[in-house]
Amino acid sequence: MSSPPLDLAALPQAPGVYRFRDAAGRPLYIGRAVDLRRRVRSYWGSQRGRPRMRRMVPQIVAVEVAVCDSDHEAAWLERNLLEHRKPRWNRARGGLETPIYLRLDDSPRSPSLTAVHAVDDHVRHFGPYLGGNQVRLALSALSSIYPLAYARDGLTGAEQAMAAARGVLPDDRDAIAGALVALLERSPGAAADAYTWLLARRDDATKALEFELAGRLQAQLEALEWLTSPQRVTTQHPVDHVAAAWADGVLVEFGIVAGRVKTWTQRACAVDDADVAVAATRPEWVDFAQRNAELAAGLHALHGVPPVA
Repeated sequence: MSSPPLDLAALPQAPGVYRFRDAAGRPLYIGRAVDLRRRVRSYWGSQRGRPRMRRMVPQIVAVEVAVCDSDHEAAWLERNLLEHRKPRWNRARGGLETPIYLRLDDSPRSPSLTAVHAVDDHVRHFGPYLGGNQVRLALSALSSIYPLAYARDGLTGAEQAMAAARGVLPDDRDAIAGALVALLERSPGAAADAYTWLLARRDDATKALEFELAGRLQAQLEALEWLTSPQRVTTQHPVDHVAAAWADGVLVEFGIVAGRVKTWTQRACAVDDADVAVAATRPEWVDFAQRNAELAAGLHALHGVPPVA
């Protein structure tokens, strides 16, 4: 088994995407991780049952990583990069999961929050999200916490009784829809009430020895965290942009096409040559790009080989 090309303890214990390169600077493989250090380290452990990886690992001379703000963001970044260009050792271009959206209809007659696979122009949509199972689990939780459907006009007598039992009044529709919008837009603190609601019911179920229900509520809680976690690398906004940052002789750039990060490059660069690209970076991308430039510069110093675009 070959030795890793750098001290793997230098890698962050954070979610993100990693890329291996060979001696010619060509990308060998792109993957994602919940914990970058642990995942990358695994390639230099036992590869029993993974002959394909055993053949690739001796060719790795450089490791690059991009830290993300959540597992969900890392999943999207990996997918976008692979859709744009698949390295030799990756099996599939893009991902197997179908993107999904949440459709919010706040009309008086049919208010609802539903999962859909396409966006129309008539109502608000949130997403896209990866992981249909997580989205549907989160949607089930949100339907319980924010019973929007019971705030519609024209409820039957039985439905009015159900609405009253859940504490929903006829005039609550706008407030419920507003709470959902704040949560799905990831407004600071907006998800706290939803998490508290789920945690309380999970703990009550556990105390009552209703372990199946407690497990379902825990799964909904994890799904809601996936849904509301920071995620900027794929959006509905058709923006073209290059987010760039420089650190210690390394320029890192993330190319955004129609709202999706499609490219990730890093290369040796003098600070004066990086000024224009860095100055053009949108404010909301500065922190993301800068921390990854600093990480790239640190790994470059350990590798002793120049970064390759």
